[in-house]
Amino acid sequence: MLSFFRRIIYSRVGVIVTFGILIVIALAFAAGDVTGLASSGGGLFGKPIASVDGQSISADDLRKRAQDELRAARQQQPDLDMAQFVAQGGVESLVTRALTGLSLDTFGHDQGMRVSRALVGSELRNIPAFAGPTGQFDQRAYEQLLAQRGLTDAQVQSDIARETMAQFLMVPTVGASQVPQQVALPYASLLLERRAGQVALIPYAATAGNTAPSDAEIQQFYQKNVARYTTPERRVMRYALVGPQQVAAGAAPSDADIAQAYNADKATYAARAQRDVAVVTVLDQKAAQALADKVKAGTPIAAAARAAGLEPRTIAKAEKAALATQTSPTVADALFAAPNGGVVGPVRGAIGFVVAKVEGVTQVPGKTLAQAREEIAAKLRTQKATDAIGRIRDKVEDSLADNANINEVVADQKLAAQTTAPLLSTGVDPAKPGVQPDAALAPIVQAGFAAEEGDTPTTVPLGNDGSFAIVALDRIVRAAPVPLAQVRDKVTADWRTDRARIAARAAARAIVAKVNAGTPLAAALAQAGIKTPPIQPVDATRAQMDPRRPNPVLALMFAMKPGTARTLESPEAQGMLIARLERVIPGDAAKQPAAVAATRTDLGRVIGREYAEQFARAITAAQGGKRNQAAIDQLKKDLVGGGEQ
Repeated sequence: MLSFFRRIIYSRVGVIVTFGILIVIALAFAAGDVTGLASSGGGLFGKPIASVDGQSISADDLRKRAQDELRAARQQQPDLDMAQFVAQGGVESLVTRALTGLSLDTFGHDQGMRVSRALVGSELRNIPAFAGPTGQFDQRAYEQLLAQRGLTDAQVQSDIARETMAQFLMVPTVGASQVPQQVALPYASLLLERRAGQVALIPYAATAGNTAPSDAEIQQFYQKNVARYTTPERRVMRYALVGPQQVAAGAAPSDADIAQAYNADKATYAARAQRDVAVVTVLDQKAAQALADKVKAGTPIAAAARAAGLEPRTIAKAEKAALATQTSPTVADALFAAPNGGVVGPVRGAIGFVVAKVEGVTQVPGKTLAQAREEIAAKLRTQKATDAIGRIRDKVEDSLADNANINEVVADQKLAAQTTAPLLSTGVDPAKPGVQPDAALAPIVQAGFAAEEGDTPTTVPLGNDGSFAIVALDRIVRAAPVPLAQVRDKVTADWRTDRARIAARAAARAIVAKVNAGTPLAAALAQAGIKTPPIQPVDATRAQMDPRRPNPVLALMFAMKPGTARTLESPEAQGMLIARLERVIPGDAAKQPAAVAATRTDLGRVIGREYAEQFARAITAAQGGKRNQAAIDQLKKDLVGGGEQ
């Protein structure tokens, strides 16, 4: 069954983090692979993880790729660590993509397909990460990035060639979107299936006792749930700000600068006239003359225009040059020669003939140098500050490219370095509960959590005026449990809640056993002697479930047999829910063509990817793709135990 309908029909509560970012080579650029199937390049050394037709994928290569993919994923989830990456299937995903890419490459070559060096070079030149100051491919930038990531030119070109081969093979398959009506009909009928039943809630509060935990129970509960009381990883960032304040002393314009700017833009400060005008364009000259005569006789131009089926255009506070652009130079000359209230036209315009009336005249006085001084000084100050900030940034980035540390950069540019407190990825300081994080530090914190120990400092833009920060990761404070003495009250409250949850779960299971044995739900609840809210009816079709945020009760009921009951925890963690499915009404879309058409459209959006996945699996099998599960398991242990955290 298509993955789209798997998600609809078998939805589960919770979030599954997937790593969809395709890392073709261990650099900060994506391959643009529409299939989502990456390849593994080079790296034919170390313990083999998988192999295809005599070519292998090494553990060393996958280890490096796992670290690069984790670094990329941290751009969206800064507190993600390697243990979470591994637990969420990151390594298996890498192996699958690498094995698939290698299989596609060998298959393509077996069919006589080739990727030319010219095409590889073209793709390489289009990668933004390798662009220089001019926006074109920069060999020096390319070599520097390869050196930073420990890659060779041959590895990069091999990866690009393999990815291009995968695109040759997969793009036509992914583009498939046609679904026959008879294929869509059963899926549409599934969406129309209706289920009805009952739901009851056993609140945790109804099963909570007043027993106080012993010291041993508190200690045991704390140890068992120590993750609840663990402060996540924190980081300390060193940074220096560069903005208008830092360059203010050198950004003040001189009297000569102000005078030069005034003289260069004298027209802006000269006295000038403005006109408010109403303009009507008429295609026929005779009709335009009749309209002009009517307006000159005293009829308002708007009324005269509308009587002729036309609409006047009003232009307010227009200077002559602007009016010439909006009408024509001839019309502008005539309007600025006319007095206030004067009627002009018909005058030949860009299209047809123009009749216009001057409805207001404004004389804007000019400004002397003294009067315009503050305005000009402010503009020059901003411009000089922006230029100065840009020069500093160029010097800083040159120094960082030469592996300078933040202390050297700060000293060289005479800046003031600052150090943050140990912060979470959200910018919160756990030592100051209740204090909101400083929004101004957000880009600095983000850069700190994207870095690794020993990385070169980086520059982070802070505003539209060119302001930036130089940021370096000072140190990482690893996640650690808060001492029990500091969280004893919370542990005690959690212990009580946990005991209530256990009691509610046991009561719910006992009630479900009775219901499944034939006791009505209301009677089973009454026999349990627990005070519960009224039983609620449930009646819905499968189509009413949102696959992105499925209702857990509906998801459960669409996975049950009629006449049975099951339990689940309420989404709000208020207690245990008991759901009983009473009846199932099959859907029939045969007489609902709109439903079938909508289903065909939905299937058409995903069927190409489904075909591509099946095609890729078939090629991997045909090419003899093999996995070394023992090596994969060992790699995961190595990554968690000594890998990048």
